[in-house]
Amino acid sequence: MRRGELRIYLGAAPGVGKTFAMLGEARRRLDRGTDVVVGLVETHGRERTAALLAGIEVVPRRAGGPLQEMDLDAVLARAPEVVLVDELAHTNAPGSRHAKRWQDVEDLLEAGIEVLTTVNVQHLESLNDVVERITGVRQRETVPDEVVRRAEQLELVDITPEALRRRLAHGNVYAAEKVDAALANYFRPGNLTALRELALLWVADEVDVALQRYRTDSKITEVWETRERVVVALTGDQESETVLRRAARIAKRSGAADLLAVHVLRSDGLAGQPVGAIPRLRALAEDVGASFHTVVGGSGEADVPAALLDFARGANATQLVLGTSRRSRLARVFDQGIGARVVQQSGSIDVHMVTHDAAGRGLRLPALRSALPVVRKVAGWALAVVLPLVATVLGVLLRHLVGLSTDVVLYFLATVVVALVGGLGPALLAAVVGGLLLNFFLTPPLYSFTIAEGENVVTVGAMVVVAVLVALVVDRAARRAQQATRARAEGALLASFARTVLTRTDPLPRLLEKVREAFGLHSVALLERTDGWRCITSSGEPGCLTPEEADVDVEIEENLHLVGTGRSLAAADRRLLEVVGGQALLALRSQRAGAAADESRRRAEITETRSALLSAVGHDLRTPLTSIKAAAGSLRDPTLDLPPADRIELTAMIEESVDRLTALVDNLLDSSRLAAGAVVPLLAPIGYDEVAVRSLAGLDGAARVKIDIDESLPDVVADAGLLERVVANVIDNALRYAPGVPVVLRASAYADRVELRIVDCGPGVPRLSREALFAPFQRLGGAGPSDRDGATGVGLGLAVARGFTEAMGGTLTAEDTPGGGLTVVISLPEAQR
Repeated sequence: MRRGELRIYLGAAPGVGKTFAMLGEARRRLDRGTDVVVGLVETHGRERTAALLAGIEVVPRRAGGPLQEMDLDAVLARAPEVVLVDELAHTNAPGSRHAKRWQDVEDLLEAGIEVLTTVNVQHLESLNDVVERITGVRQRETVPDEVVRRAEQLELVDITPEALRRRLAHGNVYAAEKVDAALANYFRPGNLTALRELALLWVADEVDVALQRYRTDSKITEVWETRERVVVALTGDQESETVLRRAARIAKRSGAADLLAVHVLRSDGLAGQPVGAIPRLRALAEDVGASFHTVVGGSGEADVPAALLDFARGANATQLVLGTSRRSRLARVFDQGIGARVVQQSGSIDVHMVTHDAAGRGLRLPALRSALPVVRKVAGWALAVVLPLVATVLGVLLRHLVGLSTDVVLYFLATVVVALVGGLGPALLAAVVGGLLLNFFLTPPLYSFTIAEGENVVTVGAMVVVAVLVALVVDRAARRAQQATRARAEGALLASFARTVLTRTDPLPRLLEKVREAFGLHSVALLERTDGWRCITSSGEPGCLTPEEADVDVEIEENLHLVGTGRSLAAADRRLLEVVGGQALLALRSQRAGAAADESRRRAEITETRSALLSAVGHDLRTPLTSIKAAAGSLRDPTLDLPPADRIELTAMIEESVDRLTALVDNLLDSSRLAAGAVVPLLAPIGYDEVAVRSLAGLDGAARVKIDIDESLPDVVADAGLLERVVANVIDNALRYAPGVPVVLRASAYADRVELRIVDCGPGVPRLSREALFAPFQRLGGAGPSDRDGATGVGLGLAVARGFTEAMGGTLTAEDTPGGGLTVVISLPEAQR
C-alpha cells in the first residue's frame, strides 16, 4: 500500500495561525471534492477557528477518562483521503494505543491516509533546551526532529511578534484572564523574536537539505547562490588561525553565512602537515563556529586545487578563502602555487586570498640597515671570484673559436652580474680579478701581466668603470626601495596612530601601547611636570621613570615628555616618535577638553535641576500654604459665624494641604538621599499582595484600583517600607494621569524574578518619551516642570520609585498596555524558599 503524505504547519508560538491555516487548506480540498475528515482539532474557544471547522466531518473522539483523545481505530475504519490531526507533539492519555500523537499519525500514514497536522518550534526535540534557555519554560511534550523532516510538505506559518501580541491583547488566542500573564512571561517581544528566528532557521535548513538532495539526484554541479556559504582552506601551519578568523569575519559580514573549514589530505599517506595539526584545526574551527571537514586529494600539490574546488562546489559554496602562497618570487616563476590555480579554476566561486606574513604580530617599522641584505653581499663576494674564473676557463677552452672581443664581453657580463647581486665592493673585485685574468691568460703576450697593446688597457679600465656605474645604480635602487618600504611602514603606522586618536574616547593608553609595539620598547610613558614629574598614562612594564632615567626621551612641550625604556632609537625613529608625541599631545588636549565639557555639562544640569526644583517647589509649596492660610484665617476670624459643617470642611482642607506638603517634603528628602547614595535597604522576603494593600492607604482615588495578585506567587527580596513607597508612587501617578479609568495590579513569576505590573488604560506615553518619565521634575504632557497640564506634584514620584527599586536590586520600566495605556513593571528577585 502506498504510504500517505504528511503536511506539517510549523509555527514559532501558539496563536500564530497554524490550525487556522490547516483548516483553510482542508476547506479548499473539500471544495475540490476531496474526502476530508477531522480526526482531532482543538479550537481553544477561538470563534474564527470554530467557524472554519463548521461543515467538515468530524470523527467522534474516543470516550473514557477526563481527557478525550482522537479515536485512531475509528479514523482508520473510516479511511478518508485526508485527515486533520492537530498538535502533533501532544501526549496521549493513559490507555491509548500509543503514548504520543505523532505515533498515531505514523499509523495513519502507513494506512495510506494523507495527514495535515500542526506543531510549534518549541516542541522539536533538538531545540527543547534552547527554547528553555530563552523562555524559562521546559516543554514536556516533544516530537523527534526526524518525524518532522520526513514530511513531504513543511509550511511555516509566520507572524511578527508585535502582531501576535496584539492578537493576544484582543482576546483572539487566550481567555481575557490569561492575557496579562502571557504577555508578561512567555509572549515577551524578545522571546517571540528569538522563537521566530529559531523557526525560520530550522525551516531554512530543511529547505537547504531538500535543495542539496535535488542537486545530487539531478547531478547539478554548478553553484546556485541561494545561500551564502564560505569555505576556508586550512593547511595546519602557523597561518591557519589568521586565515580562519578572517574567513569567520567574511562569513559574518555576509549575513551569518555558513562557514565550512576544510583540510586536504594527501592520498599517498605522506606527511603533508605538522604532527597534531588536524585536532588543532578542528578545535580552531569550533571556536569560530565553523564545521570542520577533511577531504583526500591527490598525491601531490597539483591535485589540491581540484580537491578544494570539488568540495566547495559540492557544498554549494559561494566564497572560498585561502592563505597566500609562501613561495618565493623565484619559485613562483616556475609554479604559481595552489592559490593561483584555485583562482583560475574557481568559476563562479569568489576567492579571497588572505595575507599572513604578520600573523600574531603588531605593526612594526623595518629595521634600518644597509641597502643590500647580507645574503646578497655574501653571494656577491663569492661570485666576484667564481664568475671571472668561469669566464677565463671558457676563454681558454674556446681560444681557437672566439676572439679577444668575445672574451671581453664574457668578463663584462660577469662584472655586471656581480654588480647586480652584490653591489659596489664585489663588483670592483670582479672587475680587478677579471682584468688581471684577462690580461694574464687571454691578452698577448700570454701568461704575463704585460699589456702589449694600449687598447687592452682601455678595455680593462672600461670594465672597472662599468662595474662601478652598475654597482652604484644597483645600490641606489636598493636604497630607494628600502626607503620606500620604510616610508610605507611609517605612513601605515602614523595612520594607525591617527585612527586611534580620532576614533577612541580614551585614546592615550592604546596609543602608547602601539608606540611600544612599533618601536620594540619595554615601556612607554607620557610624563607631565607640575611640582615634579607625574605619569599621565603608560604602557608596558610597571612604573614611570623621569626623563633623565629613560632610554628614549622626546620633548613634546616644555613640561610634557614622551619617554621609553628598552633600547635607544636611531635618529629616523626619533623623528617619527616626535610626530607621535604631537598626536599624543592632541589626544591629551582632546581628553581634557572633553573632561572640561563634561564638567560644564554637569554644572549646567545641576543649575537646571536647581532652577527646576525652585520653580516646582515654589508652585507646589505656595498652593497648599495658601489653602492652609485661607482656611486658618477663616477659622480664627471672630467676625465670621461659621456653621459646624463649614468648620469641618475648612479643617479637612488644612489636613489635606498638610498631607500634600508632607508628601512633597518626603519626595524631596528621598531624592536627596538617592543622589547622596544614602539609601540602605533592609532586605527580607515579602509578598506583593501584602505591599499592594498597604500602598493604597491614604491614596485619593484608591477605589479605582483593582488588585488581581495570586497569593501563591513567590515572595520577593525587598525592603518592605521602600517597596510600599515605590508601589504607592506608581499607583498615584497612574491615578493622576489616567483619570476615570481603572488601574489594575497584577503579578507573575518569570525565571528567578517576580514582576508586579501596574496597568492603566489611559492616554499612554510615546515610546521615545518613556525614559523621561523617570527623570526628576518630568511631567506627562511636556519636557519639564513648567508644563503644568493640570496635574499636581513636582515630578519626583517615579524618579524616587526607580531609585528605590534599583537600590533593592530590581528594575522599574514602562511599556505599552495592549489596547492603549501605560504599564509600569516592577521586577525584583525571587526570595529563596
